[in-house]
Amino acid sequence: MLITILGSIILLIAILAAVAASRPDSFRVERQIQVAAPAEKLFPLIEDFHNWGAWSPWEKLDPELKRTFSGAAKGLGAIYAWEGNPKVGSGRMEVLEAVPSSRVLIKLDFLKPFEAHNLAEFTLTPEGSGTRVLWAMTGPQAFPLKVMGLFMSMDSMVGKDFEKGLASMKAAAEA
Repeated sequence: MLITILGSIILLIAILAAVAASRPDSFRVERQIQVAAPAEKLFPLIEDFHNWGAWSPWEKLDPELKRTFSGAAKGLGAIYAWEGNPKVGSGRMEVLEAVPSSRVLIKLDFLKPFEAHNLAEFTLTPEGSGTRVLWAMTGPQAFPLKVMGLFMSMDSMVGKDFEKGLASMKAAAEA
């Protein structure tokens, strides 16, 4: 009886490991929103980390959040590091590319509570009398994340935060 139970547990673990191993080696989460404002009004909210307090969903999770700005004041080479409570953790962002009123690419390094190295991309596309804003995050998906992904996805973990952030960005730009 004990051998049967042990064998079943080992088989279940092997099946879960095989399914996890077959998952993609990278992930992509993206959300978008239509904003009734020109890209020229949205771009400074993204390329200048000093403006993220007006819309970032994570800025309000820790009133004691420690922020450090370095590198360029904004755009290419701007750096923003943070250290906060367990809800926001700690990490660093650096603007790798800033195409005026069009695209911002950010290297995103999370240090706590989990170490991860991803890219965040904002694309601004004129649409009608406003702008379509796309916010995407991509990154590698190591085996432990693949296993975790069997029970919850990056999309479900981060997607709602992107939606909140985009809604706040829209409100800030349309004000």
